[in-house]
This record gives sequence, structure tokens and C-alpha cells, in this order.
Amino acid sequence: MLKYKADLKTLLFMTITTCLFAFMWVSWNNADSILWTGGKLVFAGLYIWHLFMAVTVSVIAHNTMHVSIFKSEPLNRLMEYWITLFYGTPVFGWIPTHNRNHHKHNNKEPDYTKTYRFTERNELWVLLLYPFVSNYYQSLANKEFLQERYRKNRKEFWLFISQIVVLLAWVGTFLYLNWVAALFLVIIPHQASLYTVVVFNFVQHVHADEESEYNHSRNITASHIFSLNWFLFNNGYHTVHHMNANMHWSLAKEAHEKMEHKIDPVLNESYFWGYIIKAYFLAPFSKRFRTKSMRLERKQLEANQGKPNMGVKKAATAH
Repeated sequence: MLKYKADLKTLLFMTITTCLFAFMWVSWNNADSILWTGGKLVFAGLYIWHLFMAVTVSVIAHNTMHVSIFKSEPLNRLMEYWITLFYGTPVFGWIPTHNRNHHKHNNKEPDYTKTYRFTERNELWVLLLYPFVSNYYQSLANKEFLQERYRKNRKEFWLFISQIVVLLAWVGTFLYLNWVAALFLVIIPHQASLYTVVVFNFVQHVHADEESEYNHSRNITASHIFSLNWFLFNNGYHTVHHMNANMHWSLAKEAHEKMEHKIDPVLNESYFWGYIIKAYFLAPFSKRFRTKSMRLERKQLEANQGKPNMGVKKAATAH
């Protein structure tokens, strides 16, 4: 049934996400539920867990649109609907913005998600604003993609429209039942999912060199069971993902280890949060924690190589 046994983990995470949502929704209007009787720490713990599971769904959406989970196409379509409900946007959106565009251009000028659209800086304010800018340009691409599918493949068009309809019905139903609960349990988790996955993209590409064969992406390499990489399905191994977009996520660690020596060490970070602390909270106070733009260094080198040797030119003129 499954193409890769490792996707039992994917199904487990989706099941946990669904069950946790169901529990919190039912508990919301039950004053005797542990959600309310357990105190603020219990509520905060369950809610943070709920938000985190929404983030894992964003990575599942990404993985699924690269390598589908099931051997059966009908099951894959159902899986896409299921993911859409908890991801917060139809999963077909990965096709025009990511599969077709980002993997083709990999942070170069035509990339909708390029990290340097308005600034070359790698600072906290840029990181926090980047998802809004990036998602705006991605939304334009999605609109064009639907128009194209309508012209070229009406069956696919209606499939993608059905994802939109299912999502709107899901959100609308819960807003009707209890708009406050829907805000906290449906809409905010959706936004957390959509926002965070774009933050990941920024971290993975900012100040790397989009023209380099091996230094075009930043990697997060720790993969033990307590690492973010483990919970996010090896999403940190980004260089190998760009080199082989159709490789299943479970194979990424081994592939990365085989070529890690070819990547500049500054692009191999052990932990995501370690990088965040260094690059965005310590860097303003210490230069040694600041990242250097490999992209700008390359462009400067290219500019220097393109300049004529003025001394030689003057000597030639004198003769």
C-alpha cells in the first residue's frame, strides 16, 4: 500500500494531529475537561503541541507533493484532502510555486520565494517579514496556475478547485459551530503552519550561493529523536533535496552524509534553534555570529574579475 514504510510515521503524525484537534475541539465547551481543569500550564502545553503538529503537517504537505505516499492514486487524492484540512491551504499550491518554480530556479532571480527580493540582509526583522512577501508572490503564481490548468487540463482544474471547496467547508463549519474555538483551533494553527514553512525556506537559502553546485542551501544536520529534524521528516537536509527533488525524505540523511564534505561547513548547522539564536539574537551584538552572504561574495568576485586592469590600459595608451 505504501511506497515507503517510513511513511507509517507520516500517517502516525497525521493521526495524532487529527485526534489532538478532535480532543481539543470537544473539550473546548466542556468545563470539566482537563483542557480547563488542568490549569494554565496544561492548556498551554496542549495548545503548543497542537500548533507544533500543524507545523509538521506543512512539511508533510511538502513531502507528499514531491513523493506521494500510496501506490494507489485514489488514496493519494484522499491523503491530499486530509493534509489540506490541517495545512490551511490546498496542497496543489506546492506545484506552481515550489515544484515548478523554486526547484527550477533555486533562489535565483525568477524564484517566487527568493530571499533577497527587497534586501540582502539576514536579520530578525527580515526573517519575520519574509513569509508575508513570499506568500504574496506565491498567491499570484497559484492564480496563474489555476488559469493554466483550466485551459489545458480541466480534470486537474476541478480536482484542485475541490481542494479549495473542501477546505472552505471545513473552516466554515467550525466557524459556524463556535467561531472563537475555530479561531484558536483551526485558523491560528493554519497560519502557524503556512508561516513557519516559509521561515524554513528563508533559513535554508539566505546568504547561501544560488549559483553554487553544493553551497546553494543551508542544512540542519542533527537527526536524533530529540532533534527538530526528526520531527520534521529530515527537512533539514536541504542540499540533497535540491539535487534530487524526487528522493524520499527517509533517504535524505544518508544522501547528505555522502556529500557533506563538499558543502562549506558554515552551511551545515547542527540545530535549527542554535542557528536562530546565533544569527538573529546574538549576531546584532557580536560579529562572529553574523552570516556572510556567499551570494554577494560571488557577485563581488565576478565584478572584480570583469573590471579591466587600469594599469595595463594606461600603459597601452602611453605607447
